[in-house]
Amino acid sequence: MNNIKNFNNLDRAYLINSDLFSLMNEAKKIRNKLYGNKITYSRKVFVPLTNICRNQCGYCTFVQEPGSPSAKILSPDEVMEIVFKGEKYGCKEVLFSLGEKPELKYSSVLDKLKSFGHGTLVKYLSSMCQLVIKETNLLPHTNIGTLNNNEIETLKPVTASMGMMLETTSEKIFKKGGAHHKCPDKVPSRRIHTIELAGKLKVPFTTGILIGIGETWDDRIDSILEINNMYKKHGHIQEVIIQNFRAKIGIPMQSSPEPTLNEMLRTIAISRLILDPNISIQAPPNLSNDFLKYLDAGINDWGGISPVTIDHINPEREWPQIDKLNKLMKDKGYKLKERLTIYPKFQKINKNFMADNMVKRILNIADKEGLAINQNSEESL
Repeated sequence: MNNIKNFNNLDRAYLINSDLFSLMNEAKKIRNKLYGNKITYSRKVFVPLTNICRNQCGYCTFVQEPGSPSAKILSPDEVMEIVFKGEKYGCKEVLFSLGEKPELKYSSVLDKLKSFGHGTLVKYLSSMCQLVIKETNLLPHTNIGTLNNNEIETLKPVTASMGMMLETTSEKIFKKGGAHHKCPDKVPSRRIHTIELAGKLKVPFTTGILIGIGETWDDRIDSILEINNMYKKHGHIQEVIIQNFRAKIGIPMQSSPEPTLNEMLRTIAISRLILDPNISIQAPPNLSNDFLKYLDAGINDWGGISPVTIDHINPEREWPQIDKLNKLMKDKGYKLKERLTIYPKFQKINKNFMADNMVKRILNIADKEGLAINQNSEESL
């Protein structure tokens, strides 16, 4: 199934309606063939550069209006305080996560950026990545949303990788009452364009889908097929995240049903069967109490896990402790391995995937397999 050339309705019916256990076994075989029993993660520090955004997603608690006491744009000193703590605890990735283009909607945000010496959020983000590079050995990874060609070219020299969730190709959730009704940057064509540009510019890229926001099974399959097609053209997609919606008090979708465990397992298995085997599949371990079952559906990566910062997107869901996760993995016959934010393949296949000034920096903290050179545990820190 992973080599589908002419994807038809019979294929869809099989993926959507076939026995889940059998589907998971097929996906697991593909995972085992390429990755064996090695499951990776990235030890990261999470920097929420700003939680102000011009989008109003129906499922988001991260975003705050400028007048809210919780709204913030971190100063350089605040950024580095978080980053230094992450370095102390053995983190190798700095994940910059932030709202999309708030300066285009709010003059107060633009004024704040100008006070830092920058006219756009992208330029301020670039300067913070430069600061991380200057003062630490960590690798920046940015998740800033839709970007144009010039913006990607601005960020590539100061990042090891970039990312942006496709989320879904569904258009219906843009209707009034839908999850993306007030979200100009969530239009699928805009997000696809950004991912395509990243491929043309040879940026190692993370993307993924969010399930449970009003999309159908066909929408999920369409989204995964779209991602795979972009990978076929450009070869730049490192990993695909399968993320489940979590209802939270105070959001427009607080009463919406969450995806079931079986929905997650089927979506993961479908993704493993459709996607090129060289694309890693991850699912967040902090968004389900049954996350270990994801292993049986074909994931090979847990994504970023932080020993020092919360998940600012889902603050009510704690990261698993890395040592405890390691033990759980051993008990199930797997080996937990720390990777860098740039996957081994992209360190080796073509140096163009690494900016010239990032090559030495990346290779200095990578072992011969391209994983993290020091496999840290909490006990050793």
